[in-house]
Amino acid sequence: MNTYFCKRLLTFVLAGILSIGCSSVFCESSVAATPQSHTNSIGMKFTLIPSGSFMMGAHPVFDQGFKFDQQAKKEETPQHKVTITKPFYIGIYEVTQEQWLAVMGSNPSYNIGRNNPVEQVSWYDIQEFIKRLNQMEGHKRYRLPTEAEWEYAARAGTTTNYFFGDDTDKLTDYAWYRENSGKKTHPVGQKLPNPWGLYDILGNV
Repeated sequence: MNTYFCKRLLTFVLAGILSIGCSSVFCESSVAATPQSHTNSIGMKFTLIPSGSFMMGAHPVFDQGFKFDQQAKKEETPQHKVTITKPFYIGIYEVTQEQWLAVMGSNPSYNIGRNNPVEQVSWYDIQEFIKRLNQMEGHKRYRLPTEAEWEYAARAGTTTNYFFGDDTDKLTDYAWYRENSGKKTHPVGQKLPNPWGLYDILGNV
């Protein structure tokens, strides 16, 4: 999977680390007992991603036909092994405009729709959203996923060009993109998910 192709702002914005430290519910030493999913107070749904290793970056064979710009080539190669040492929760959908509005009190999006992903926000806006959401939930468990966590979750244990295989004709079943989206966003979760149940990995924002 070419990570430069699939990366985009605000897809799975929040990774809620609910298994760090020990509490009556979440404890690093009892991952087996950790719930496989979590829904927070504003309806954001998260799924537990297991720890493990994967090859991060652009594949030297699969991506031969991809026209890298120089910055992308610098950032995405060479492919290298990365180990995610702790399981983590990640949102199965993009943050919706309705959820953003519930936390921030306003909706900056250009393509309006309560179940559409929020857009037109900066990194600083996202940090404020995270801060306020943590305050609402009474903890500090939400944050942006790292680049490695994001790619690991997006690949979902697969080694093919895309998580659904190598046949680009199937892309329309899994993603909204220029040719099938009407150049606008769509409600989250309308396409098929990746093997770990994450939606809109390859498109929509």
